[in-house]
Parts: sequence; structure tokens; C-alpha cells
Amino acid sequence: MNIWFASGNKGKRKELAAILPQVKLRIPADAGIDFDPDETGTDFIENALIKARALYKLVKQPVIADDSGLCVDALGGRPGIYSARYGSKDGSRLDGAERNMLLLKEIGDASCRSARFVCAMAFLFNENRFFAVQETLEGEILYEPRGAGGFGYDPIVYLPEQKCSVAELSEELKNKLSHRAKAARLLARAIL
Repeated sequence: MNIWFASGNKGKRKELAAILPQVKLRIPADAGIDFDPDETGTDFIENALIKARALYKLVKQPVIADDSGLCVDALGGRPGIYSARYGSKDGSRLDGAERNMLLLKEIGDASCRSARFVCAMAFLFNENRFFAVQETLEGEILYEPRGAGGFGYDPIVYLPEQKCSVAELSEELKNKLSHRAKAARLLARAIL
């Protein structure tokens, strides 16, 4: 089954392809499509649907889109839907390591370190028909990054049950436990 994935994030594509091996995911770059819609939603599901609808208008075929981020309780839920756009330096977006360091600086020595990755995923059948799900991966913010795997905020989120950071998980285990994996499995049950 061929489905478009409304993302340019290669880390997300790799994860989703491993979680949904029965689906051949195409991303806009595969067809030379410049794709960067404005994420103007107020929550993860709205942003996933914005991306799905924007790509559907271009390809007129079924689309999967996700919006995900890290919500930190001590920061009032930030960075949340702004996770990929969190912080800037000289007017440019920070890279992953810089965002991690900014978040660690902002949370400081706060005793409340609970946080969760959130993933909203939508499958757009056509312009008027969609299915959406949202899942989480609960954890705690570390005091310093640990691990070299994964991407984004993975090195600073500790999973007490696994006794390691998300960046220290094997790809196989991450693809079973992650917020994206949980959402993709729910979505697959509905669409496949």
C-alpha cells in the first residue's frame, strides 16, 4: 500500500516505516514537492490535520500526517506544539542539541521533572474523511543528555520503567514504546 507521509523529517519517516512495514511511505521530497505548511493549529491534532490537508491538495491521494512534541509540566506544557520551533539564535532555529540545552536551562533544578512526548496522527482518506489518534510516552526530564540514538529531545527524556533515556533505547524497543509507535498502531488498525 502506497501512502504519502506529510513530513520532511527523515527520523520520523524511518520510525514510521519500521512501525508500518506493510505501507510504502512517500514524502513530498520524493516527488520534488517543496512542503512546509504553516502549523497554525492550537493543538497537535489540528496541526496534523493542517499538514495532511495541505499535502492532500497537492497529491490527491491518501495522506498520513503527524504532529508531535514534548510537553514539560514544570514549563506549563511547553514547548508542546512548538517543539520543533522552540528557541532561536540570531533569528535562526536552534538545532536539536541546542533546543535540548535551552530546555534544560529553563527547567533548571525544578523538582517536578515530569514530561511526555505527544503524537497526534491523522490519516486523510480524502478532503472530508479522516481518522485521527493521539498517544503519549510518559517520562522525566534528565539533568543532562544521555545516549546517542533517536533524535530531537530523546537524549533528555528518561523512562523510569526502562531505566534509560529514550536515546538509549534500541530502535526496536523505541518502535514498540514510543508515542509515535502507539499512535501508528492505533491508526493502522483503522486503515489497514
